[in-house]
Amino acid sequence: MSTISAPKGLKILLTGGARGIGRGLFRHFLASGHEVIILDSNVEELEHVKTRAQEWSGGRNGSWHALQCDLSKRAEIKSAVATVKETFGGQLDVLINNAFPTTLALSEDRKMEAEGEDMEKEWDLKIAIGLTAPFILSRLCIPLLVAGASTQSSPGTIINISSTRAYQSESDHEAYSTAKAGLLGLTQSMSVSLGHRHKIRVNAIIPGWIHVMNESKTGDETRVKWEDGLTKEDIEWHPAGRVGNAEDIARAVDYLVGSEFVTGQEIIVDGGVGRKMVYPE
Repeated sequence: MSTISAPKGLKILLTGGARGIGRGLFRHFLASGHEVIILDSNVEELEHVKTRAQEWSGGRNGSWHALQCDLSKRAEIKSAVATVKETFGGQLDVLINNAFPTTLALSEDRKMEAEGEDMEKEWDLKIAIGLTAPFILSRLCIPLLVAGASTQSSPGTIINISSTRAYQSESDHEAYSTAKAGLLGLTQSMSVSLGHRHKIRVNAIIPGWIHVMNESKTGDETRVKWEDGLTKEDIEWHPAGRVGNAEDIARAVDYLVGSEFVTGQEIIVDGGVGRKMVYPE
């Protein structure tokens, strides 16, 4: 029996690719020989990741592009898709909706009880980037994914990066949990609609604790290793025996891209933590 792996030479669009899990995926795709366009709004991280991309790609000119894009603005999403269409010759094999904002966090003494514009801005931004943008971007990319299907053995595919916080919430994470749970509903619905109409597959990855201290400009400058900052208790908390890293998500992506009979599914990558019964200490 042959093993499942992602096809070679894919055209990939990845949001939130300048740091964190997205940056790890960017590196993985380039090292695997794919062509990648990333979208990110963080100018500092975006400029820095450009200095690393040429190294990760093995010097393959034209194999990657890093575009600044504010996914909360629909005009910028449309402009980015137009650039992707031109750059990739009207074809796209994989869309990964990974971006999520980390700004506008409220202080500890305000949180859920806060009133006024701060809380509303936080909610609006996280829903716009974490849920609305994946819907709009996916719709706009349908013609590209359909065209890309003609160049591969498998049709174009969409992968949404959700979170275990869609099922297990912490205090004062309403916007985050809502957006990530909404992505699962969006995944299910689009897998049916786009599957029947275009044979486009849509799946979700649900990461647990993925440690990405190293996946940033600061991480590079301070030469942080991915496991730095973790305690023995952090490691032992996971039935798998360690905390997750970006490569764990990359392997899940490869599986979903290469699995032609898998659609509408949720792949949990959490080291087994979600299966644990937790009692008060």
